[in-house]
Order: sequence, then C-alpha cells, then structure tokens
Amino acid sequence: MANNDNLAMVLSQMDNAIKVGKSSVTTSISSNLIKEVLTLMKNEGYLAEWVEHEDSKGNYLTITFNGKLNKCGVIKPRFAVGVDNFEQYEKRYLPALGFGLLFISTNKGLLSQVQAKEENVGGRLISYCY
Repeated sequence: MANNDNLAMVLSQMDNAIKVGKSSVTTSISSNLIKEVLTLMKNEGYLAEWVEHEDSKGNYLTITFNGKLNKCGVIKPRFAVGVDNFEQYEKRYLPALGFGLLFISTNKGLLSQVQAKEENVGGRLISYCY
C-alpha cells in the first residue's frame, strides 16, 4: 500500500500511541519535514526526545513522549495564511487561545505561529499540536 503523506502517517501513529498510553513510538518513516516538525515539538516542550536510527533496511525514528502532548495532526489542505490571519486558524485547530502550536512552512523555514508572528511572515499551514 502506498503512503501519500508521510507526516500525516507519523503524527497519526504518535496520536494513537498517546491514546493508548504508550511512552514512545517507533516509526519506519523518516523525512526532513518530519524531523523539522519533531525538532520544533521538542524545542517547545511537547516531546522528550526523538532519535534517528540507521538500519540496513532504512532509517527509522524513535519518538519519546513527556506527557505534555495531547493531540497532533496535519492540516489538509495546506492553507496559505498571512500574518493577520493566524487567529482564524488558531480558533479552528487549537482548543484555546495561547494553547498549542500551529506549524507553518515559510520562506524562513518551518516555524511555529508564535515565531512567525515575531518575524512577521506568513506561509502554508503544515500541522498542529497541543
């Protein structure tokens, strides 16, 4: 079976592992976008750590949770958002104002909505977590 969206698959595996109460998850899917999203989540305190392992069959990731992450997912379609439109999408995808993060692909790289507001840049919505 072909996988169309690797990021959606990894975030879905993470979400399912959280629902069952697991403290970590291992996924065989690895890409630069996934690594950037996981790095942002770790920097913001939603993940304890993630480690990439090399294997003869390919790379795989082990993601460890710290108990702060409640839900994560991708945003499809990937809406274009300007600096003045962040609040509209925060209301749509996050449970409360100031609770959780939206990840945005900008011309300055992958940023959270807080960083994008500080740098005054817009971009495309990629995913959310809270």
